[in-house]
Amino acid sequence: MDRHQLFDRTLVLQRRLRALKQHGTSADFLLARAADDLEERLSAVERQFEVAIDLASHTDLAAEAMQRSGKASIIIRIEEAGPFLTTRFPAIVADQEILPLGAASIDLAVSLLSLHLTNDTPGTLLQIRRALKPDGLFLGAMAGENTLTELRECLIATESEISGGVSPRVAPFADVRDVGGLLQRAGFTLPVTDIETYTVRYDNLFALMRDLRAMGVQNSLFGRSRKPLTRQFFMRAAEIYAERFSDPDGRIRATFSFIWMSGWAAHESQQKPLKPGSAKTSLADFLKEAEKD
Repeated sequence: MDRHQLFDRTLVLQRRLRALKQHGTSADFLLARAADDLEERLSAVERQFEVAIDLASHTDLAAEAMQRSGKASIIIRIEEAGPFLTTRFPAIVADQEILPLGAASIDLAVSLLSLHLTNDTPGTLLQIRRALKPDGLFLGAMAGENTLTELRECLIATESEISGGVSPRVAPFADVRDVGGLLQRAGFTLPVTDIETYTVRYDNLFALMRDLRAMGVQNSLFGRSRKPLTRQFFMRAAEIYAERFSDPDGRIRATFSFIWMSGWAAHESQQKPLKPGSAKTSLADFLKEAEKD
């Protein structure tokens, strides 16, 4: 194992596959919401894309959203394991951190809720940009920093109270400004990021954890504690969660934050920022005119 890496990606894959086998798509409501948002965002893009890639979105939901938008002619799914794939779309089995795509070979790349579990997110974004033809589009969503913030706080409080120490139990998620910087570093033009935040309510902490297991997103950090947690730990964590984050009806809140990102492969037809000093009208002149109004 490489201790410089944040995630044990072998374990991430194992848990995703186990969740798919045991729970199917029963906990795909967040992915379904992201797919709906994807369709809406694509529908607002005024152009068609010949070859589109759905990268590691784990189900057909993202590909179906692209299909419904009418913006993509050919849709190819890329997944790390065959069980995630169906026969509805052409598919490639490959690691999303080592893309099997030639330079300037695709027109559209989409990724829903998987990039936050990569160890080399900058490298993956760079590979996506290189695979896009000039004026090709990347559109994706990844978990943002406020995701499961209530769960993180309660687990830290519980562990600190019981053992006097703290180990990482919820993955650190990206800040929207950092994601914008990653898009720029990868060479995307016209990069845009924004945040969609959803609150999901549960009867208690245990209901939330059942959903997280069904999604296959338990703690896969290399730095996680290997010491099994006790029933006492979870009971106390559930108490703290209920004390701090419950509504008047007794149900608890869980926050899920999606950072949406888009960027284009450079093309001469795209808007370019003006060079410094090239503006025909100065701000001072504009303000003088505004004062006259």
